[in-house]
This record gives sequence, structure tokens and C-alpha cells, in this order.
Amino acid sequence: MNRRYDIDALRVLAFGLLILYHAAMLYVAHWDFHLKSSHTATWLQDPMLFLNRWRMELLFLISGLAVNFMRRRASLPGMAWKRTVRLLLPLVFGMLVVIPIQPYVEGLSTHLVQPGFGHFLLRYWTGGPWPAGAFTGWQYGFTWNHLWYLPYLWVYTMLLVVLLPLLESPAGQRLRAAVLQCRGPALLLLPAIPLFVWDRLLAHRYPFTGALWGDWYAHALYFSMFLYGYLLGTDAGIWSELARLRRISLPSALVCYAVYLAGIRLLPESAPAAVWWMVHAFRYAYLWTAICAVLGWGHAYLNRPFRWLPYAREAVYPWYVLHQSLLLLFAWQLMPLGLGPVLEPVLIIACTIGGCALLHECVIRRVRWLRPLFGMEATPSRATTVVSPVTLRIADDIA
Repeated sequence: MNRRYDIDALRVLAFGLLILYHAAMLYVAHWDFHLKSSHTATWLQDPMLFLNRWRMELLFLISGLAVNFMRRRASLPGMAWKRTVRLLLPLVFGMLVVIPIQPYVEGLSTHLVQPGFGHFLLRYWTGGPWPAGAFTGWQYGFTWNHLWYLPYLWVYTMLLVVLLPLLESPAGQRLRAAVLQCRGPALLLLPAIPLFVWDRLLAHRYPFTGALWGDWYAHALYFSMFLYGYLLGTDAGIWSELARLRRISLPSALVCYAVYLAGIRLLPESAPAAVWWMVHAFRYAYLWTAICAVLGWGHAYLNRPFRWLPYAREAVYPWYVLHQSLLLLFAWQLMPLGLGPVLEPVLIIACTIGGCALLHECVIRRVRWLRPLFGMEATPSRATTVVSPVTLRIADDIA
């Protein structure tokens, strides 16, 4: 099969957006984060909410697509093993080597961790204990912070591996064919219904924690999106339909977001339950129509072999592992300097991007034993330097 350049490009752009999103978390007022600038702004809440409601769901959907691509050339045991190495090895390495700077600077900001990174690191590696509230995840002794995506993705992949014999049975294939026949307004509405049901059943009882165990609402939501990605696969009909609907899905998403935002901003908490149900229905309609718009416009305009794409596709995993540790390190160094609400975020973002680029280009991609620790193949692919008109197979990257 030909490479799906639009999926590669969306994956790169989605993780690039993640860097900007985490940088903005330093500045959005009243939202918890590991560090907060003195230049917080309430107006940032609305654009952040605009992204927050679908960004991770998109990543899990793309991850499901990747499993669909991989399954075409791998046995179930081989796929399970390859994904285990590709996801858990960077997770363990990241938790031991890359992540510790985050709880360290957060602990310094709360004044519950003593200065001295070497002493902190030894204590962190042995599981603490830590004073209550020292940093996010203090109660566990260590944290995976932004790398929570990796264990969640591994669990969903293993669960899908168990389900694949059923999904690939004649009955499963007929079910998938029926799902892929969805067209028009039904495609923009029906997949949102299970997401809304999970919200009503689970969200208030199991708010998101990122701790894996007991995070049942997040699992229901993210695994549903992961399964949607697997079911979409590369079916030409459904992708053509998403592209055809792109001029409908985008304004529909904007309308749904406007109604949802008006509801949460203007309605009193004492409003009737039926009204709040309607507001939440618009939230999940927004989630799904926004993703349909992203997929549709991406398929229409990004499905081509951009010269930058092979290099970016390789770089995205190490950048993901590195970015939040570098972001918090540079924020900790720059925020006390009184640079102001414009220069400060510009410098933090520039230093974060520059640090990721330098470490990836000058160190990680050039050291063979380091590459797998950041989710890369031990041997560089020619595709990272040479772009052919038609590149076979989809790479089994983080997504």
C-alpha cells in the first residue's frame, strides 16, 4: 500500500501543537500545571479549551490507525512485542533520565524539595518518600508526567491485540464493513454518541488522573477513539467521505464549540439537569466534528510527500519525550528574570524547540544505542534523508 502522508503529517503537527499547548499551560489562569508564570491570563482559557476537547483524542485515533497499518505485515505476537519495546522502553528510560527534572523544579517552586539535583535524583530513583504536595505524583514516589500517553497506548494496543481475532472473523469483518458504510450527517453524529454516553456514565465518578489504574472515564473515551482509528484504516470510501464533508464538519464543529462554550460560561450551576445534558452533548459533538474536520482537510491537502516529512516523522518521538522537561527547565530559569508577558513565553518556546532540535540532531539520532531509548529504530531509515514519489508501508512510530 502507498504511504499515507496525510496521517504522518497530522501526527507531526499534532505533537508540535502539544509543545505549544504545554507552553501555554504556564500562562493560562486557574489551570493547574507544574509551574505557573506570574503573567497568567484568563483569556487563554477559551482557546485552550478549544484544543483541549479533541487534541488527545486525535492522537489516540491516529495511534489506532497505526495498528491497522502494522497489522497488514505483522503477526499478533510480533506486533505485540514490537509495540511493547517501542512504547515501554522509552517510558522507562524517560521516567529515569528525562522526567526527573520536572518534579525537581516543581518541588523547588513549592519549597518542598531541597536544592541539589544529584541528591534529589538519588531519592527519586529510590521512590522517595516526599512531603505531601511536593510535585505531581509525589504519593507514588516518582512520576511519568507527560509520558502517561505511552502506558495508556500500550494497554490499548494489547487489548486490541486480544480483540483482533474477533474483529478479523467473518462476523467482525461484516460489522466493520457496516461501520464504514456510514456517510453524510450520520458520519458526523453517530460516533459521538458513545463518547457522550461515557461522559454521562463515568466522567463525574472517575475524573482524569493520568495514573492508569482507576482512570475509567479516560480509558473509555481514549480506547473508543483508538478503536475508531483502527476501524477507519485506509478505507478509500470513508476517507473520501471525510474529505467531501470537510466544508460541513468545520463550521459544524465551530457552532458546537460556540454552544458548548456559551453553556459553560453563562449557565448557572442550578440550571436543570436536562439543560446540562444538552451542553455536554454539544461538547462531544464538537469533539467528533472537529476531528472529522482535521481528518478531512488533512486528507485533502496533506496527502503528498513533503520534503520535510521524513525527517519530522523520525524526530517527533524524541521531541515528544524531551519537550516538557526542557520546557520546565527553561521556564524555571527564565521566569525569575522579569522579561514580561511577551518576551518570556517567546524565549521559553524558542529555547524548548531549539533544545529538542539540537539534542535530536546532534546526539540522539547519531548514537545507535540511544535511538531505541527515544522510540527510534536502531538503524536510520533511508526515508529520513531521501523522499521517493511512492514510499511503501506506514512506519510503526509512536502513533
